[in-house]
Amino acid sequence: MSLKEFDVTGQKVLITGAGRGIGKGIALAFAEAGADVAVTGLTTTGVDKVATEIREMGRTALPLTGDATKGADMEHIAHQVLAEFGHLDVLINCVGDAIRKPVVKLPGGTLAGMTEAEWHHIIDINLTEAFQGCRALGPHLLERRRGSVINVSGWAAFRGRPESAAYDAAKAGVMRFTECLAQEWAPFGVRVNSIAPGSFPDPEQMTAQQYQGRQERAKKEIPLARTGRLKEIGYLAVFLASPAAAYVTGQTWGVDGGLSIKGP
Repeated sequence: MSLKEFDVTGQKVLITGAGRGIGKGIALAFAEAGADVAVTGLTTTGVDKVATEIREMGRTALPLTGDATKGADMEHIAHQVLAEFGHLDVLINCVGDAIRKPVVKLPGGTLAGMTEAEWHHIIDINLTEAFQGCRALGPHLLERRRGSVINVSGWAAFRGRPESAAYDAAKAGVMRFTECLAQEWAPFGVRVNSIAPGSFPDPEQMTAQQYQGRQERAKKEIPLARTGRLKEIGYLAVFLASPAAAYVTGQTWGVDGGLSIKGP
């Protein structure tokens, strides 16, 4: 017997960065659960494919393009989504990228230090994107006095690493941003949570050999001895968007196979 508290049938969902990877997995999980989904990406290539898969499940899909780190682009996306769907129930900010570089070149090291442009790019694509999404759709959610926001962070939010200052700081920033916004919006019935994924390679973005290599490394590095499957983030997102999570806000949920609690 299914529980109605977990039902998201008919919800209207917007997911940025959903043309591939974790964003794609979240989009497909919501469609599978009965939601209508708008997906965004920088180009049409990925989002058109994801939209086709959503429609094959019998749900409405809206593929959109734009830069989620830019206010003007997100305002345009917000306008398109609301014009098509009429309202929005769930906003998921899921754009991200990484770079492995020291802040400055280390003595005896071979890697150059991070440039100012690289720093701003990584901060913007991992943290500013969440701000822009919430800034563009927040007024609508607050006016309706209902809704769920899910910011995708990363397990790096819990633990800093060498040569990852920009990325790890941005992911930690997403967690704090989520906590702040959850308190600002709670009086108006809007919940804000964050998901912190671990290793979730997209098989379609690499060769079979590369994907298998990731699995082999995971057996040694991750307590559950495997990488994550893309929809596994989606299933948690569906829960957070459902009535079952009505008393949950301001939290960051680690989904990393135990990686963030593993000792050195």
